[in-house]
Amino acid sequence: MSKLITNSPIFVSKLLHRSKMPAFTLYGARGSTNTDRVRLTLAEGGFTDYELLLVNLQQGEQKSEENMKRHPWGKIPVVTFPEGFTLYESRAICKYLAKKYSFPLLPPDSNVEAAALFDQAQSAEMLYFADPAGRISFEKFAKKFMGLPPDETVVSGALRSVETYFDVAERLLQHKDYMAGNDFTLADIYYIPLIQRLFACGYADVILSRKAVSAWWDRCINRPAIQKLLAADKEAAAAAAAARK
Repeated sequence: MSKLITNSPIFVSKLLHRSKMPAFTLYGARGSTNTDRVRLTLAEGGFTDYELLLVNLQQGEQKSEENMKRHPWGKIPVVTFPEGFTLYESRAICKYLAKKYSFPLLPPDSNVEAAALFDQAQSAEMLYFADPAGRISFEKFAKKFMGLPPDETVVSGALRSVETYFDVAERLLQHKDYMAGNDFTLADIYYIPLIQRLFACGYADVILSRKAVSAWWDRCINRPAIQKLLAADKEAAAAAAAARK
């Protein structure tokens, strides 16, 4: 697999270098938890026939006229298909790709109860985890790159919400292996980028101090496809850091 990176404002990392057009284009950014949610889904599905176009968030390219045509709120990720179909919002993208390419990451539509439990798990992740975890990520991680100090009051309140969330998850995960039941699904993938960010911000104990939550996390993070992607990202980050020296 070859990779091409250009020096254009929105530079291109081609995941495949083939004569045929890729199935779709994913617009995203390195270090973006929302982009990583989609990339992890594709990795788990074993799907590589796409092109990744990296948007420079520090230069504000997400608010460019070009990107605003793809995402009306000027955010990432976005996927576009050759026939003109465009979709934004990471969870919507993940679910669409899983259905379109038959990734084994969703309950079958024929099992109405399992599908309902998946929707329930997805809603819980979005409402009770991603919101406060995202605030911690912004204050303790993103603000570093903006040259701004974190608002510790915001962090403290968000951390209490995350702790409360995982107190409940600890009880629930004593009766099932994964968030939507006993099968690994998109509902589990959705957590991975922000939990990694919590680890990076020094809050690993939120996960590791809870036996059932920690065991669930180990099952998720040690999946071969996820390990392979994370290792590749770590290697790419080290190479980028060396190039800046």
